[in-house]
Amino acid sequence: MPKTARALLRLPPATAGAIEKLGADLAVARLRRKESLRSWAQRLGVTVSTLQRLEAGDPSVSIGIVASALWLIQRDGELRHLAAPEHDQGAIEKDVRAAVELGRARSQAAEQARLRAAKKADEAKG
Repeated sequence: MPKTARALLRLPPATAGAIEKLGADLAVARLRRKESLRSWAQRLGVTVSTLQRLEAGDPSVSIGIVASALWLIQRDGELRHLAAPEHDQGAIEKDVRAAVELGRARSQAAEQARLRAAKKADEAKG
Protein backbone atom coordinates (compact mmCIF):
# COMPACT_ATOMS: atom_id res chain seq x y z
CA MET A 1 0.00 0.00 0.00
CA PRO A 2 1.46 3.43 -0.91
CA LYS A 3 2.40 5.75 1.94
CA THR A 4 -0.25 8.26 0.92
CA ALA A 5 -3.01 5.68 1.18
CA ARG A 6 -1.87 4.70 4.69
CA ALA A 7 -1.79 8.36 5.74
CA LEU A 8 -5.28 8.92 4.40
CA LEU A 9 -6.58 5.90 6.29
CA ARG A 10 -5.30 7.54 9.49
CA LEU A 11 -7.13 10.82 9.01
CA PRO A 12 -8.95 11.77 12.20
CA PRO A 13 -12.72 11.67 11.66
CA ALA A 14 -13.09 15.39 12.33
CA THR A 15 -10.42 16.16 9.73
CA ALA A 16 -12.06 13.91 7.15
CA GLY A 17 -15.35 15.65 7.89
CA ALA A 18 -13.77 19.07 7.45
CA ILE A 19 -12.34 18.03 4.08
CA GLU A 20 -15.75 16.73 3.01
CA LYS A 21 -17.37 20.01 4.07
CA LEU A 22 -14.75 22.00 2.17
CA GLY A 23 -15.48 19.94 -0.95
CA ALA A 24 -19.22 20.44 -0.55
CA ASP A 25 -18.73 24.18 0.03
CA LEU A 26 -16.60 24.41 -3.12
CA ALA A 27 -19.37 22.65 -5.06
CA VAL A 28 -21.91 25.15 -3.73
CA ALA A 29 -19.60 28.03 -4.71
CA ARG A 30 -19.34 26.63 -8.24
CA LEU A 31 -23.10 26.12 -8.52
CA ARG A 32 -23.87 29.61 -7.18
CA ARG A 33 -21.66 30.96 -9.94
CA LYS A 34 -23.66 28.85 -12.42
CA GLU A 35 -20.48 27.12 -13.61
CA SER A 36 -20.60 23.60 -15.06
CA LEU A 37 -18.29 20.87 -13.88
CA ARG A 38 -16.57 20.99 -17.26
CA SER A 39 -15.95 24.76 -17.30
CA TRP A 40 -14.82 24.85 -13.65
CA ALA A 41 -12.50 21.88 -14.20
CA GLN A 42 -11.06 23.62 -17.24
CA ARG A 43 -10.44 26.79 -15.25
CA LEU A 44 -8.72 24.69 -12.56
CA GLY A 45 -6.68 22.78 -15.13
CA VAL A 46 -7.99 19.41 -13.94
CA THR A 47 -10.25 16.69 -15.28
CA VAL A 48 -13.95 16.62 -14.48
CA SER A 49 -13.38 13.45 -12.43
CA THR A 50 -10.73 15.23 -10.32
CA LEU A 51 -13.13 18.11 -9.72
CA GLN A 52 -15.82 15.63 -8.72
CA ARG A 53 -13.39 14.00 -6.28
CA LEU A 54 -12.54 17.44 -4.85
CA GLU A 55 -16.20 18.31 -4.40
CA ALA A 56 -16.84 14.92 -2.81
CA GLY A 57 -14.18 15.63 -0.19
CA ASP A 58 -11.62 13.10 -1.41
CA PRO A 59 -8.55 13.77 0.77
CA SER A 60 -6.17 12.49 -1.92
CA VAL A 61 -6.79 15.54 -4.14
CA SER A 62 -3.60 17.59 -4.06
CA ILE A 63 -3.35 20.71 -1.98
CA GLY A 64 -2.39 22.61 -5.12
CA ILE A 65 -5.75 21.82 -6.67
CA VAL A 66 -7.53 22.78 -3.45
CA ALA A 67 -5.57 26.06 -3.40
CA SER A 68 -6.51 26.74 -7.03
CA ALA A 69 -10.18 26.10 -6.26
CA LEU A 70 -9.95 28.52 -3.34
CA TRP A 71 -8.32 31.04 -5.66
CA LEU A 72 -11.26 30.75 -8.06
CA ILE A 73 -13.59 31.87 -5.29
CA GLN A 74 -11.10 34.44 -3.95
CA ARG A 75 -10.46 32.60 -0.66
CA ASP A 76 -6.85 31.49 -1.24
CA GLY A 77 -5.57 34.30 0.98
CA GLU A 78 -6.72 32.29 3.99
CA LEU A 79 -4.09 29.63 3.28
CA ARG A 80 -1.25 31.75 4.63
CA HIS A 81 -2.89 31.82 8.06
CA LEU A 82 -3.77 28.16 8.48
CA ALA A 83 -0.51 27.07 10.12
CA ALA A 84 0.83 30.47 11.17
CA PRO A 85 3.02 30.17 14.28
CA GLU A 86 0.99 32.78 16.15
CA HIS A 87 -2.04 30.47 15.92
CA ASP A 88 -0.18 27.27 16.90
CA GLN A 89 -1.78 26.78 20.31
CA GLY A 90 0.19 23.62 21.09
CA ALA A 91 3.53 25.35 20.53
CA ILE A 92 2.40 28.45 22.43
CA GLU A 93 1.43 26.31 25.42
CA LYS A 94 4.77 24.48 25.24
CA ASP A 95 6.62 27.83 25.19
CA VAL A 96 4.64 29.02 28.23
CA ARG A 97 5.39 25.80 30.13
CA ALA A 98 9.11 26.17 29.33
CA ALA A 99 9.06 29.80 30.51
CA VAL A 100 7.31 28.82 33.75
CA GLU A 101 9.85 26.05 34.37
CA LEU A 102 12.73 28.44 33.67
CA GLY A 103 11.22 30.97 36.07
CA ARG A 104 10.93 28.30 38.80
CA ALA A 105 14.51 27.15 38.24
CA ARG A 106 15.81 30.72 38.43
CA SER A 107 13.75 31.40 41.54
CA GLN A 108 15.12 28.26 43.23
CA ALA A 109 18.68 29.16 42.21
CA ALA A 110 18.25 32.68 43.59
CA GLU A 111 16.83 31.29 46.86
CA GLN A 112 19.74 28.86 47.20
CA ALA A 113 22.24 31.65 46.50
CA ARG A 114 20.54 33.81 49.13
CA LEU A 115 20.70 30.99 51.69
CA ARG A 116 24.40 30.36 50.93
CA ALA A 117 25.14 34.08 51.30
CA ALA A 118 23.23 34.20 54.61
CA LYS A 119 25.11 31.13 55.88
CA LYS A 120 28.45 32.69 54.92
CA ALA A 121 27.48 35.90 56.69
CA ASP A 122 26.53 33.94 59.83
CA GLU A 123 29.82 32.01 59.73
CA ALA A 124 31.79 35.23 59.34
CA LYS A 125 30.05 36.71 62.44
CA GLY A 126 30.43 33.74 64.58
